[in-house]
Amino acid sequence: MSRPGLSCPGCGSSNIVDDALYSQAQLVCVDCGSVVSEGVLADDPVGVGGSDVSYSRTTAVSKKPCANLIKGLQRLKAMCRILRVHSEIEDLSNTYYNQAYQHESFIKVSLQKKEVLAGCCVLVSCRLLNWPITMGTISCLLDVDPMVVGVVYQEMVKVLHITAPIVNVTDVMEAHCQEYKISSSDVPEEFAEDSRALSKRAVALVELAADTWIVTGRKPIPIMMAAIYLAWQSLKPNKQRLKFSLDKFCQLAKVNKLRPAMKRITEMKEVLCKLGKEIPWVRVEVTLENVILQVGDILNNRYALLRRAMRTHEDALLAECQTRCEDSLNEDDTPSKILDGSSVEKREVNTEKAHQTGDEAGELCTVPEQHDDTQESQDPAPNWGKRVLFAPPCVVHAKKRRVEQPGLKDVTGDEEISDSEIDSYIRSPREAREFALTQKILSESEKS
Repeated sequence: MSRPGLSCPGCGSSNIVDDALYSQAQLVCVDCGSVVSEGVLADDPVGVGGSDVSYSRTTAVSKKPCANLIKGLQRLKAMCRILRVHSEIEDLSNTYYNQAYQHESFIKVSLQKKEVLAGCCVLVSCRLLNWPITMGTISCLLDVDPMVVGVVYQEMVKVLHITAPIVNVTDVMEAHCQEYKISSSDVPEEFAEDSRALSKRAVALVELAADTWIVTGRKPIPIMMAAIYLAWQSLKPNKQRLKFSLDKFCQLAKVNKLRPAMKRITEMKEVLCKLGKEIPWVRVEVTLENVILQVGDILNNRYALLRRAMRTHEDALLAECQTRCEDSLNEDDTPSKILDGSSVEKREVNTEKAHQTGDEAGELCTVPEQHDDTQESQDPAPNWGKRVLFAPPCVVHAKKRRVEQPGLKDVTGDEEISDSEIDSYIRSPREAREFALTQKILSESEKS
C-alpha cells in the first residue's frame, strides 16, 4: 500500500509502500529498496532526513552530572547566597567549578578537596570582579583548615591559568564588617552602629597598625576583628560599650571569636597610648583603660602624632645616653687622670659624641673602651627592637637562640672512666663483689 506525502531519504522518491514480508511493520522505498522507517513513523512535514533534526528528537542520551558535582554546585550556590554576591560572580563561579571539576587534577581526589574547590572558585571569582573576601572567610564557611584552602586555591589558579589580583587587608574590611550583625535591626540602639562608619574607623585603625608594624607577618582576620572591636567602642564610648569584652562583643555580633585577636587589641592599644601622650590638649595621663576616649583625635592627627612621638623617643634616648656618658666619665676621672692629657682628650671626644643627632643615639650608648674577655663582653648584643619606638613583632619578641658552650663536648662512649666514676655505676652487692674480685685478680697477676 502506497504512502503519499512521504519521501525516501536515499533517492528522494515518493513511492513508499508497506513491506509485508516481515512480521514487524516497516516502510520501504520501491525505487531503491531502502528501509524508510521501522515501527511507528513520525510524520515530518519537511521530509525525513531532508532537514536538521533537533537534539531532543534524536536517540542520543544526555549525560547526567554525577552526584558529587551536583552537591558541589549546590554548596557553591549556598556560599554565594551567604556572601550576598551578585549574579555575575555566581555565574563565573559555576563556570570555573565545572572546568576545574572535569580537569584531571581534581577527578580522583577526596570529597573534602572537591568541597574546598567550590569555595576556591567563589574566592577567585570575587577577587576578579572586585568583591574582595579573605581566604579565612571561605575556610570558616567550609569549616576546614585555611592551609587546605590555600593549597587547593593555588593549584586551581595554576590549572585554569587564572591571574587573580592580590587583595589588601584594607580592601576587605568593608566586606568583613557586613558579617557583624550590629545594625539597629539586630541589636539594641545603644549597641547599634552604622556599617559604613564602622568600616571607615576600622580601616583607619588597620592603616595605623600597618604603619607601626603590627600587621607585618600576621593573619588578617584577627587584625580586622580587633580593629572592628576598637572602632565600635570608640565611635560611642559610653559605659555600656566600654564594659563590653571581646567575648560579649562577638556573641552580640554573632561571629566566632579568634584567640589572636586579644593580642592584636593589646598591641593596638599600646600604639594608641604612645600617640595619645603626644596630644597637646589632653591633660590627663593616657593609659590602656582610657585611651579609647582619644581614638578619634589620634586617628585624625595620626601622621603628626607619629612624627612627634618618634622625635620625643629619640630625645629621650639621647638624654639617657648623655647621662650614661657623664656617669662613666665621673667614675673614671681621678686626680691623677685629670692631669693626664689623654683623659682630657677622651672627655672632649665623648662630649662631641653626646651632642650628635638622635639618629646616632644607639651608637652613643656604647663608648669604645678596651675590656678584657669577661662574661659581660661575651653576652650577645641587646635587641635593637627595644631601643626604637616601633619595630616588627619578630624583632621585639625575638626568640632566644641557643648559645653553644665550648666547654661541653658530645659523648661518644670512647672516653676513659675513672675509678671513682666506676664506683658510681655499681648498684648491687653482687656487682660490688665481682668488681672487688676482679681487682684482686688483676693485682696478683701484676705482682707475679
